[in-house]
Amino acid sequence: MMLKYLIEKEFKQIIRNTFLPRMIFGLPIVALVIYHFAANFDVSNIKLSVVDHDKSSYSQELIQKVQASDYFKITDVSSEYKEALKSVELDRSDLILEIPANFQSDLSREKEASVMVSANAVNGNKGGLGSAYVSAVINDFNIQIRSELTRSTVTNHLQGLEIVPLYRYNPTLKYEVYMVPALMVMILAMICGFLPALNIVGEKESGTIEQINVTPIKKSVFILSKLIPYWVIGYFVLTIGMLIALFVWGLMPQGSVLTIYFFAGLFIIAFSGFGLVISNYALTIQQAMFMMFFFVLTFIFLSGLYTPVENMPLWAQRISDVSPLKYIIEVLRMVYLKGSSIQDLSKQFFALISFAIFFYGWAILSYRKTG
Repeated sequence: MMLKYLIEKEFKQIIRNTFLPRMIFGLPIVALVIYHFAANFDVSNIKLSVVDHDKSSYSQELIQKVQASDYFKITDVSSEYKEALKSVELDRSDLILEIPANFQSDLSREKEASVMVSANAVNGNKGGLGSAYVSAVINDFNIQIRSELTRSTVTNHLQGLEIVPLYRYNPTLKYEVYMVPALMVMILAMICGFLPALNIVGEKESGTIEQINVTPIKKSVFILSKLIPYWVIGYFVLTIGMLIALFVWGLMPQGSVLTIYFFAGLFIIAFSGFGLVISNYALTIQQAMFMMFFFVLTFIFLSGLYTPVENMPLWAQRISDVSPLKYIIEVLRMVYLKGSSIQDLSKQFFALISFAIFFYGWAILSYRKTG
């Protein structure tokens, strides 16, 4: 009965706060509709400078093939390489495609020719991927020309080998399919981590915590009353996120929705408990904010939200093992993309339930009930 009244008190405090309900509704909408465009590692609209010394039908065909790609737009056509390089220095171009003189004749007679691709590598990701995209287009053009030349010179030729790649789990290679489930986790971490962290320390500053301390309420009941409202809010925010993913991005889980809710519940328990641990040790709201920013940013960058954990150094991979975000991000991506079940997620289950028990117990032990 005492727990019921304490939970009712927490919900009334949340509803009376004019800012929190707006943030609870607004954050998932803003994050899932807008953040995806900012946190997008797809490279497109690459500015290309073309230097065509040959001006033959082959060189024009190659330029048209590059231009037909969705990745490039020609922003500069120069007669010399130095002019094209100046456009790169002025940030009008990202890549230079230089086609040498006698390009067509060399291809026809020698069956080979060279082109030069120069990339602005200040942005290493854009320079590397842009060069790879151009190389793929040039390779496709090379296969096409070789096929034409072979048919014209050889009467008996073998049937070519056609390679058709099969992209499992994300056949369209859309980045939002990979990113949106992880953004849901980031929202849960912000809501279910920051709000509990500011809860007890807020009552410390206002003085209302002293009224609780002189009552016979057990520490475990008091901590539980602080956590339950954020578990409910976490499920509410997750539901909003899944609806936005469905109706805005067309993403539907390949696995069971109940699996998502089950693991999300474990994560919410763990991370809200972690927030209360911070709140127990912080003396002011500013301290709690900075401590949560430090840990949440560390967890986010080590969780594989933006880049795969496997790409990190071995020491960083070991540190990422203590990030609850890593395991819940893996769960949402595996359920959304692969249709994984609870049996496939045993590693993540044991990790999250361990975090939940550890942080909930720590929150109880670290809370000092003094009058």
